[in-house]
Amino acid sequence: MDTLQEQLERVRAAIAAIETGAQEYQIGNRRLSHADLATLYARETALKTEIAQLEGNDLYFAQLGRL
Repeated sequence: MDTLQEQLERVRAAIAAIETGAQEYQIGNRRLSHADLATLYARETALKTEIAQLEGNDLYFAQLGRL
């Protein structure tokens, strides 16, 4: 099972890939696409909150107007 930090790193890598133009690509006749950015941002926030709580911090993160 992956740690929360490892999950967060993967989510951030997926976000970075989409933000740099790799939302969807095609290899031969197969089309592949990444998850929706809103879903990834929500997961990132949830993971950051869970990590903060486990570290003894009661922090909550808000995403305002992020595109």
